[in-house]
Amino acid sequence: MPKEKSPSVYRKSLIAVAMTSALAGAVLANGPLSAIVPALADPVSVDGPAQPGFADVVSKVSPAVVSVRVKSDVQTTSDNGPSFFSGPGFDQLPDDHPLKRFFRDFGGGQWGGPDQGRQPRKGHRPGRIRPVAQGSGFFISDDGYVVTNNHVVSDGDAYSVVLDDGTELDAKLVGTDPRTDLAVLKVDPKGRKFTYVAFGDDNKVRVGDWVVAVGNPFGLGGTVTAGIVSARGRDIGAGPYDDFIQIDAAVNRGNSGGPAFNQQGQVIGINTAIFSPSGGNVGIAFAIPASTAKQVVDQIIKTGSVQRGWIGVQIQPVTKEIAESLGLSEAKGAIVASPQDDGPAAKAGVEAGDVITAVNGETVEGPRDLARKVAAIKPGDDAELTVWRKNAAKTIEVKIASMPKNQQQASTDEQSQQPGDGESLDDYGLTVVPSDDGKGVVVTDVDPDSDAADKGIKSGDIIVTVNNKSVKDVDDINGAIKDAEKAGRKAVLMQVQTNDQSRFVALPIAKG
Repeated sequence: MPKEKSPSVYRKSLIAVAMTSALAGAVLANGPLSAIVPALADPVSVDGPAQPGFADVVSKVSPAVVSVRVKSDVQTTSDNGPSFFSGPGFDQLPDDHPLKRFFRDFGGGQWGGPDQGRQPRKGHRPGRIRPVAQGSGFFISDDGYVVTNNHVVSDGDAYSVVLDDGTELDAKLVGTDPRTDLAVLKVDPKGRKFTYVAFGDDNKVRVGDWVVAVGNPFGLGGTVTAGIVSARGRDIGAGPYDDFIQIDAAVNRGNSGGPAFNQQGQVIGINTAIFSPSGGNVGIAFAIPASTAKQVVDQIIKTGSVQRGWIGVQIQPVTKEIAESLGLSEAKGAIVASPQDDGPAAKAGVEAGDVITAVNGETVEGPRDLARKVAAIKPGDDAELTVWRKNAAKTIEVKIASMPKNQQQASTDEQSQQPGDGESLDDYGLTVVPSDDGKGVVVTDVDPDSDAADKGIKSGDIIVTVNNKSVKDVDDINGAIKDAEKAGRKAVLMQVQTNDQSRFVALPIAKG
């Protein structure tokens, strides 16, 4: 069994180790042994081109972007019946009372007395001015004109904007345009000049270009997101002038009315809608093109409203089948289902069945493109329409009118079905009888498995023309079909009237 070392032995050992370590350190620091000590590895570093950011653009444009706050003249609770927060003397509670603070913070409104400086809405007693919406906007002039969305301000009675530095200023509504969802506010500059931005040329914007969105998502204010243009010319069913720029920058509730900038700090679009099942950002947002916005905003500032050109036609797309039936080489343009009585187009000689292929020499891609081109022409000006009629192009000069404020809506009454067994068009699955007035034939039965049914033809519809030839019985229809066959057509074009709406349907010619 080994002997245990005494404490003095341990102390001597520790002293020896310390002296050895010191000596070794001195040798390593000053002697040749230092060459054998491994050096520490360098940290990872990647040499490459510096990636440009958006800080320079953001620092320049941010002062021009504002948060828009909208308030409404809401009726007092006594006007609307009992509520959880109503009760005798509730409005006399002290400002620091817990119930009053709770109502102010969570009741959805700002506590305060009636706005004595404004006129109440007609038909009800003055209420309390309370916040009802918030969005984004931006200055387009140094004297205080602000652009935003119509849907941001549509329910408001009072408006204010919050600047980049937190200053809140009252604003007045100059005008709105619901068709393009645009609105203009005006802030009294009171001697100051505001930082403002300009509209860019969105026609130069390409899919894949960078965009920077600045706005007020969720009321947070001054938020910047970036992405790319992911598509052009989007139709989302918002209105007759849909031509949205699609971007993938994060856009959320509250960004509405805010600008989308290019890398030169120009506004190329106004954020107006998102596509989202959840209501949050999923990477698809839609912006009104700057070219559309500039034209509308200029009119609102000058006149307080927007006037659009109008020619009075009911139109529909030119499908591949319709193009084939008319001898058109491309499925472009807009086919006139019916010109409105006494409208500019009817007076100029435009007929049902004409395909409008160009306006003032500019090609018409489809119905929405035609609507935008005509709307952009000043009422009272003359326009040159190129139409395709009877296998030839024709030029018609039309005097543009102003779009009526209340256009007559189509009737929704059901067309009564005519009596009688009728005659069959077996190749098309249709049974028809002559109409009472001799203008067209009335459909009394449709084979549900037929092409006609697939195209939406129903009992009660009236077939007015076939290949732009008036028909009054089955013989006229068969004759028009034979003429189409002789001309080498693969489809026959029928003008179908449902109630007071007219449209064209192309049906394939049956092969015998």
